[in-house]
Amino acid sequence: MPVTVGPAWPPTQTSMQPFRCSRCETPVFFENDHCGHCGAALGFVPALGRMLAFDTTWQPYGGGPALQACANRAAHGICNWMLDADDPAPLCRSCCLTRVMPALSEGRNLDRWRAIEQAKRRLIFTLLGMGLAPQPKTGPDDADGLDFLLLETQAGQPPVRTGHDRGTITLDVAEADDEQRELQRVHFAEPTRTLLGHLRHEAAHYLQYRWLRGSAAAEACRASFGDERIDYATALARHYAEGPPADWPQRFVSAYASAHPWEDWAETCAHVLLVLDAVQTAAAWGLSLDGPADAAPTAQNLNDSPPVAELALRQWLPVAQFLNAMHRSLGQRDSYPFLLPPGVLDKMSTVQRLLKEASGA
Repeated sequence: MPVTVGPAWPPTQTSMQPFRCSRCETPVFFENDHCGHCGAALGFVPALGRMLAFDTTWQPYGGGPALQACANRAAHGICNWMLDADDPAPLCRSCCLTRVMPALSEGRNLDRWRAIEQAKRRLIFTLLGMGLAPQPKTGPDDADGLDFLLLETQAGQPPVRTGHDRGTITLDVAEADDEQRELQRVHFAEPTRTLLGHLRHEAAHYLQYRWLRGSAAAEACRASFGDERIDYATALARHYAEGPPADWPQRFVSAYASAHPWEDWAETCAHVLLVLDAVQTAAAWGLSLDGPADAAPTAQNLNDSPPVAELALRQWLPVAQFLNAMHRSLGQRDSYPFLLPPGVLDKMSTVQRLLKEASGA
């Protein structure tokens, strides 16, 4: 039976498990395109949720049908995802969502694009595992599809603004520069700022737009996060002029979440994605600290996870505290500088419930 690389999901494993080269069984990572031990070309097969080793004809070692690599791999050395051999689409399920790329001949744009696409593949992997598979927009009137515009600010032009608008996510490619991102982190007094965090946040806006607008779930969302119909521009202007309310740490996952109900949803939803990924990854690597969870990798869909509030308190926070301690011993900032008070955990539970309902629909 042929391997279906396209719509089949969920895979056999959905966490960021320690993948293995299928040729020599050496542990490899989600981002690897070659095995450092045996030298085989590696490709991630979405339908299987596995990293396979291939010969020069894209035939998997150990048998199975030949596949084809995403066209961005051959052209730019960017991607490591695979497609069916007879798939007419040249790009994988993640790369096909990028509608506009920066000029690759300019400066560091190739490296920027590589970093952005790497983070985006992790995001899409998570959404696929949750049963919320995004499809590329078919045109300007497609209200449900998703696409990405990766833009660079041009001299004499207004700066590119990262954001989401009706299924289109715009990202300033300068966010892929460590020094630029750190400057912005300090300027906005953010505890952490990452490419993956940006993508999770903007994807959260998309999930709300795609799955909750105009539905019964919109009222449930409003009950937890507030009335999103208040003027967005006015709310953001007030946030930047006056700052967050003094009690924001007791009610919001971040200071920015207090700016507007849309931002509260996006910041909280992004945090749900973070916690689900982190808990699954820790379990897959056999790491469990003061928690009752079975540390063995599971085949469960992320959407079948226990309540996120329980995961956060009993499995994730002990691991996060350990990571913070390790970072401090290495002279670095805390890797997880967040508090999860009861009000935030309640909102995270709402996000998980609404996304489960959306995936079922």
